[in-house]
Amino acid sequence: MPDRALQYDLIEQPRALDAFFQEHRKLSWMAFDTEFVGEKRFHTLLCLIQVKSEKGLFLIDPIRLKNLDPFLELVADPGITKITHAGDNDYRLLNNLFGIVPVNVFDTQVAAGFVGYNYPVSFRKLVESELNVHLKKGYAVADWESRPFQSKQLRYALNDVLFLPDLWQSLQEKLRQQNRTHWADEELGLWEKAEYYYRDPHDEAIKSNLMRSLKNRERAFLIRLFAWRRELAEKRDHSKEMVLPAKYISQIVRSISSGREALKHNRRIPSKTAERYGAIFEELYNRPVTDEEKEILKRIPSDLDDDPKEQIIMEMLYQVIKYKCLEEDISINMVVPRGELKKIRADEDDALELLAGGWRQEMLGAYFLDWLSNANRMKVDLLDDRIVIHPEGH
Repeated sequence: MPDRALQYDLIEQPRALDAFFQEHRKLSWMAFDTEFVGEKRFHTLLCLIQVKSEKGLFLIDPIRLKNLDPFLELVADPGITKITHAGDNDYRLLNNLFGIVPVNVFDTQVAAGFVGYNYPVSFRKLVESELNVHLKKGYAVADWESRPFQSKQLRYALNDVLFLPDLWQSLQEKLRQQNRTHWADEELGLWEKAEYYYRDPHDEAIKSNLMRSLKNRERAFLIRLFAWRRELAEKRDHSKEMVLPAKYISQIVRSISSGREALKHNRRIPSKTAERYGAIFEELYNRPVTDEEKEILKRIPSDLDDDPKEQIIMEMLYQVIKYKCLEEDISINMVVPRGELKKIRADEDDALELLAGGWRQEMLGAYFLDWLSNANRMKVDLLDDRIVIHPEGH
């Protein structure tokens, strides 16, 4: 817990931000974190940036400052190591708002996953384990938009950066001792690529559990419905749930084939929703399927739950990886997050690319990655003295 007399600079004017930039442009490292408000909004509002460096502690107010280019230039400076905890959230926000791609990043949560901590590990737990510092609970503030800030509120916010440099030093040394610095560098290098921050606008529809139970016409409607909801939310700067709660989508999809009157008579759909948007939904449903939509429909994963043997094989492979991770003292979620297993089974390119060499191959071995890449073509033989997993035909 920082001392009550802790000193910091609150930057609210362009001249102060320019001075901050001049002070920091030649430094070798900078730790930072952000506070933001996303509730009831389409565009997340960046409310505060906390920084610690050799020059001291700084709090940058993005609401008062209309131009954050000096800070963003530091984020993109390859000569400055940016230290964060769970920084992918911060970088994704900065990328969404400003198009910035960070360079030369170090994340304490990712590094911890390579040296024996569960991934993801909380900041509080990591500070306590690595530095023997016990943090109090964060400041319970309803809205980071409110101005002026409360002094106690800002001091709690500084906790998120105060210990980052010490964690950086501690975890760097552990990575070095275990010869895993290049593993962390490789993993964090993904954050320094623009494609890491790209999100397919149709991803929500394609991965919807509802999608697999529908016929093609209803599937096309669901794609359009998600797109309509997203575009209207963006236009209004409201959350998508405020435009159309997700709990009504299934009922709308299953009723729309009978027209807007069916929506009005469906007791699970609010009458106001049916009255206000019924004609729009009907028009979306009746449109002919375009060539672009046909291509989107091809990307819908097939139902992979029909083959129980395949599920068992995937679970066996996952448990073997988990055992290997215990031996190597590395978090399984760093190696193959469980959520990636379905992608691997579906031969999705981004999941298979995850297994294409690099530190995972160094850790697991090329033969094991080949097993995973061909998981939907593996076979299990139960012999008297052993269990053999191998590709079919071998």
